Amino acid sequence: MTIPVSIQWKNNQLIILDQQKLPHQIDFLTLDSLESVYDAIITLKVRGAPAIGITAAYGIALEAKNHTTENIKDFRQCVRKDVEYLAKSRPTAVNLFWALERMLSSILNAQNVHEAQGFLLEEAKKIHIDDEESCRTIGEYALELLKNQSNVMTICNAGSIATAKYGTALAPFHLGRERGKEFHVFACETRPVYQGARLTVWELQQSGVDVTLITDSMAAHTIHTQKIEAIIVGADRIAANGDTANKIGTLNLAILANAFNIPFYVAAPSSTFDLSISDGSAIPIEERQSQEVTHFGNTPIAPPGTKVYNPAFDVTPAKFISAIITEKGIIYPGYQENILTVIGKTISN
Repeated sequence: MTIPVSIQWKNNQLIILDQQKLPHQIDFLTLDSLESVYDAIITLKVRGAPAIGITAAYGIALEAKNHTTENIKDFRQCVRKDVEYLAKSRPTAVNLFWALERMLSSILNAQNVHEAQGFLLEEAKKIHIDDEESCRTIGEYALELLKNQSNVMTICNAGSIATAKYGTALAPFHLGRERGKEFHVFACETRPVYQGARLTVWELQQSGVDVTLITDSMAAHTIHTQKIEAIIVGADRIAANGDTANKIGTLNLAILANAFNIPFYVAAPSSTFDLSISDGSAIPIEERQSQEVTHFGNTPIAPPGTKVYNPAFDVTPAKFISAIITEKGIIYPGYQENILTVIGKTISN
């Protein structure tokens, strides 16, 4: 059993696992242009906030090789346009903007174009390496919180294929498997794109973790009858007060956890915090095409012309969150102050 990964940099090429084809096809794509990176992000071939950030960073480094100007000021302007282009691909996940800003900052002191191109690639590699280390540390902290709990529920896919490796919400399950700690994970299917059914179940099976699939509407009954002891989820953006945006359906689970008096944990790297936003009401929520809801694949399942509301994310108020697990430590309620204490005052988009 192995922990799958979704992003590789080999022979100066960016290679991603096409998550749209999972679990039936394991297909790797080589992205060789800024446009192919944009397409991969917007079509969910690559997904998961950290993985999107890593892929975008490599995309900027790749495109930098195509800029022919020898003037460093003109080159920086070209890179800024590339950053603005990729920033439009997904509006909710703050890791995308964080990674792009790191790429821009990396060339501020470059003396010439060749040096700047080298700085960009090194920064993309560092973002990639840092995320893997971050996810492992998040997993270590999560194992501490879950040491007395075995039956755990999750939604969407906040796993190794959504990050550099290990994942955030799924990291304790991968690490636990390596160390003999047995979990039984109940994965919500995550309508309408089925990231739970297609990705989380597949990923945990690859790692040898005991996983059971349920539909999203079975969550309350499952918590009650299967003795769920905790819920752990990932995040796409966390506001300064701890309000957290994650895949649609997460708020349902947070409310259920509160009703059943079980802990509800959020696992995310510090790059997911956006301290420029005071609370969740300011988090932009992506709305996706209606066909994701009206069709199953290419087969229509609703009457023609049906009106659809298809938000991709919801916001869980901080009052429902038992703890936020980061690579810098576990943050407990009193988030307005404790976020600053644990991660510092410099994290923003």
